[in-house]
Amino acid sequence: MMVGASMWQGTALAGIVLWIGLSSYFGVTRKLRSFLQPWVAHHVEVGTPVILRIQSYRLGFLDALFSGLSCVVSVPFYTAFLPLLFWSGHVKLARQMTLLMAFCDYTGNCIKDVVSAPRPASPPVRRVTATKDEEENSLEYGLPSSHTLNTVCLSGYLLHYVLTQTEIQGAYMNVLGVALACLLVALIGLGRIYLGMHSLVDVLGGLLIGLGILAFWLSFYECIDSFVVSGQNVSSFWAALSFLWLFAYPTPELHTPSFEYHTAFNGVALGIVAGIQQTYHQFHHDAVPRVFSSEITIPIFVGRLLLGIPTILIVKFCSKTLAKWTLPVISNTLGIPIKSTSYIPSLKGSSNGRKDDKLKHGGYLHKLLPRHEAFDVDTGIRFLQYAGLAWSVVDLVPTLFQYLSL
Repeated sequence: MMVGASMWQGTALAGIVLWIGLSSYFGVTRKLRSFLQPWVAHHVEVGTPVILRIQSYRLGFLDALFSGLSCVVSVPFYTAFLPLLFWSGHVKLARQMTLLMAFCDYTGNCIKDVVSAPRPASPPVRRVTATKDEEENSLEYGLPSSHTLNTVCLSGYLLHYVLTQTEIQGAYMNVLGVALACLLVALIGLGRIYLGMHSLVDVLGGLLIGLGILAFWLSFYECIDSFVVSGQNVSSFWAALSFLWLFAYPTPELHTPSFEYHTAFNGVALGIVAGIQQTYHQFHHDAVPRVFSSEITIPIFVGRLLLGIPTILIVKFCSKTLAKWTLPVISNTLGIPIKSTSYIPSLKGSSNGRKDDKLKHGGYLHKLLPRHEAFDVDTGIRFLQYAGLAWSVVDLVPTLFQYLSL
């Protein structure tokens, strides 16, 4: 059995390495972009009148409604919400939604940067960015709409979980649940257009890709969950997989925040998997008490939040600080030239002083080749700090809960 597990894991990792090499050598990203980008850009342009018509119903209420909904289904919201699921006792739902979110984030951002299609032109479109998160989102490429894609996948999986893993069942609840999920997706899609963040083709793309990912996940999530909680070589395999995911990423035409988002959630997935693998039988098995039970009352849950949230923030800060200190030392020891675009001021810019290297943040395999000057150490720092944060959510903080009888 051990030989079998090692065989398929090694084959999977070798397949990813082979894909990275072949796609880089044959310029797959460039060829796909030359085919897809003009088509998408054309539909974004011809869809501008639709956006303007929707925006003609401009109301302060709608601005607030759609901006609020965008925040509720944003990546930062899910990042803050998922620890609460773990600490409330819904551990299977929490780990599945975390891994699904990482997969959605990787897939959606890869497609964005492969196509590198523009968002609706502003002006004439009015773009509403009520938060700093929305301002950063507006710097990404358009197709697909990540908000729509993520909402389809996560609301769909949440609905599936509620209807199959809880006592809330029956034909009436099935219809009501599907109707609410569809309403949420429709509001999010309409809101992205109303706010001027996406065109109709972006939203439809997010919807279709999201449905495809959801269908895939519902078919294989039990196998994935079984591997995470009781598989062989899980931590080592996932660490290697996470590392390769940093390289198996397309290079966009220009720098966008998409790769940074992928790096962060890639680290989160690794931290969650490594932590659960070590502590499943202590804190994450199916018999874990849930909130509102006699073991986890409301005061106890509030105490968990007051202890857990500051703890994970401290771990995130310490992980970042440690990575900023160790990664440059390791790189210098191994003779790897490095730069930092934001985290380490003394390393800003590449080793030969060129500034344009920062535009090539994706497709990192080519940065390891001799003809390139420096590796962006910020990628490793970001990856490690979020891996540390996620590990603390499922390992360190539950240990503190147990010690303090929370």
